[in-house]
Amino acid sequence: MYSKNSSLSSLLGKFHMAEMSMRYSRFMPKFYNLVKSSGFKPGKMMPSRAFCSDESQGYPIILIAKHFGIFPFNHGRVGGIVATDRHAPHAHHGKDLIIIQASHVGYDSDRESFGVYRRLQTEPVCETSNCGKISGALEWYINEYKFASQNIFITKIDNKIKLIIDSLLLDNSRDEGLVINFDKMVSVDAQGKIMPERSKSTSKIFSISQDFLNNIDIEIDKIDNNQMVAIGQNLRPDLFFFKRVISMDSEGRDHLEKNLINVLPYIVTSKWPALAAAQATTQIEFDRTFRTIIQEPDYQNKKIFFISGLNIDISPNKGQIFPLTKFIPWAAYVQDEKGNHQIWEQDEIFSKLDEQSTDNPDQIDLEVAINTMEKAEEIFLPF
Repeated sequence: MYSKNSSLSSLLGKFHMAEMSMRYSRFMPKFYNLVKSSGFKPGKMMPSRAFCSDESQGYPIILIAKHFGIFPFNHGRVGGIVATDRHAPHAHHGKDLIIIQASHVGYDSDRESFGVYRRLQTEPVCETSNCGKISGALEWYINEYKFASQNIFITKIDNKIKLIIDSLLLDNSRDEGLVINFDKMVSVDAQGKIMPERSKSTSKIFSISQDFLNNIDIEIDKIDNNQMVAIGQNLRPDLFFFKRVISMDSEGRDHLEKNLINVLPYIVTSKWPALAAAQATTQIEFDRTFRTIIQEPDYQNKKIFFISGLNIDISPNKGQIFPLTKFIPWAAYVQDEKGNHQIWEQDEIFSKLDEQSTDNPDQIDLEVAINTMEKAEEIFLPF
C-alpha cells in the first residue's frame, strides 16, 4: 500500500505527557470514584481491560480488581489493540460496563530511555523491548530509515553542492520501502522534471534544492570537494513516506502497522520511537473503538465508560516485584442507559480525575478475599 505523511500536530502533537501522568496506585481509586460519581452502581460494574499480554501489565490488572472488586474482563490483544468482537460477551457480564484501553511502553530510569523493560525472571536479569509487539512492528521501518539516512549524501563537486542518492531509493517500482519526496530535496529542470546530472554504478547525482539546502543541519562550508556527508537526521519526516504490503484486516495480524502507517515517518525520526508508537496506538484505538461501542447492539441501554490512555512501565529495581506503572489519560467516552453520550478530551478527563479522591471505601482487601475463599467449605464436583 502507499501512504503519505500526516501532520504531526494533527495526531501525536496533541498528546500531552509529563503533566498528565499519574501513578496507577493513584489513578485507579480516582478512576473508580469518577465512574461511581457518573452514576455507575458499586457491585454491578464490570470492568474490562484492553491491555497487551505482557506480564508488565499485571500490576494495573491487580489494582483494577482491588478497586472494582472483580477481576476485569479481557478486551485486549497484543500491542494494546481492542478486541471489538468481545463487546457482546462483555455486555452480558455486568450491568454497568467499563473499558480501560492502554497501549504500553517500558522505561529504564537508569538510562532515561523508553522502549525497554527489566525482566526480573530472566537469567541473568536482562532488559528487552517493551512493548515487544510494537518494537517488532517498527524494526523494518527503522532499518529502512537508517539505510536511507546513511545512503543519501551531500557532496561538493567543482565547488557546487550536490545530492547523491542510492539507486535503490530511486526505484519507485518497489512494492515495499522508504519512498523519498524528491521534489522537496532536488532541483527540477525547466520542464518541471527531476533528472540526474550524472549516474554512478550504485547511485545518481542531482542538483540540490535550495529550500532543502537552507534547512539542513550540516556545515556546508566545511565540506571539501568530492567529500560525501550522509544527511542522517536531516532526512526529516516530511521528506519521505513508506510503502509496505500489509493486511488491512481490522484486528488482524497487521492491525498495529495499519494503525501507524500514516505517522511512521514521525515515529522513526522521534527520540523514542516505541513511545511515539504506543502513544499513536492509544489515540487511534480510542477513535476506532468508541465508534464500535456506539454501533454494538448489546451495549444499547447500558451505561458505558470507556477510557484510553498510555501505560508507562517503569522497570522494577532490586527489591521491587512490580513496575512503578504510570498512566497518562488520553480521552474518555461516557454513555448512559438512554444512549446519551459525550466525549471528554485529554484536558477534561485529566481534570475530572484530578478532582477525585484517592480514598475508595469500596475497595477490597485481596489478602482477606483470598483467605476467605481458602477457608470456605469444600465443594466436591460430581465426577
